[in-house]
Amino acid sequence: MLAGMTTEPEQQIGVGTPDAFQRLWTPHRMAYILGENKPSGPGADDGCPFCSLPAKSDEDGLIIARGESVYAVLNLYPYNGGHLMVVPFRHVADYTDLTDAETVELAAFTKQAMHTLRAASGAHGFNIGMNQGVAAGAGIAAHLHQHIVPRWGGDTNFMPVVGHTKVLPQLLADTRTMLAEAWPA
Repeated sequence: MLAGMTTEPEQQIGVGTPDAFQRLWTPHRMAYILGENKPSGPGADDGCPFCSLPAKSDEDGLIIARGESVYAVLNLYPYNGGHLMVVPFRHVADYTDLTDAETVELAAFTKQAMHTLRAASGAHGFNIGMNQGVAAGAGIAAHLHQHIVPRWGGDTNFMPVVGHTKVLPQLLADTRTMLAEAWPA
């Protein structure tokens, strides 16, 4: 039995059925669930966060590195610590609509993100991919973005499996600084 826990479930008003589980609240996720920072439509002028981020400072936009046609940015709602995305500057929805130069730089930034995450955080593996279209699960379908999610042995422990909660060990601003400093100039 864990310290502070009793054999009887405690009544916790507002959390559903009493079950004696401790709660780790992540209220910042509610902003994503409710659609904060999501575009109002498919156009670049419809509030697309990927179009507005490049106008911000790297620190304010959580941008790790900028290229000619793409940039690397931390995910504001990460699946894992260090979860970043490679995003074209141009507002384009479909991978097949990228120019050859954009495709090459997106691939190069993806490789560099992997090198950087391994060097800075010792990532053991990666989930890499993009969701094309709302039906495929894209949260912002109108602007292409490729996810690079670092993984470590044992990172899928009881918290996400049983508790449906991710524990992020570092503030996003600190992660951005660490990765930006590790990214080659």
